[in-house]
Amino acid sequence: MSKAMTIFGMVVAALMVLMFTADFFADVPFGAEGKTMNIGAIVAGVILGYISFSTFREQK
Repeated sequence: MSKAMTIFGMVVAALMVLMFTADFFADVPFGAEGKTMNIGAIVAGVILGYISFSTFREQK
């Protein structure tokens, strides 16, 4: 079960980075309410992806 949760965390992180990067450059999903919000969400997605990946590698 815990491996599935880390994989789910990586998928959510990838979707976050993809959506907010698209919004930052093309104003597509959210209409670019604020560039600062987009940068913060991209950083949060990268951090979530890193934490999920490192936890996935540690599990056996």
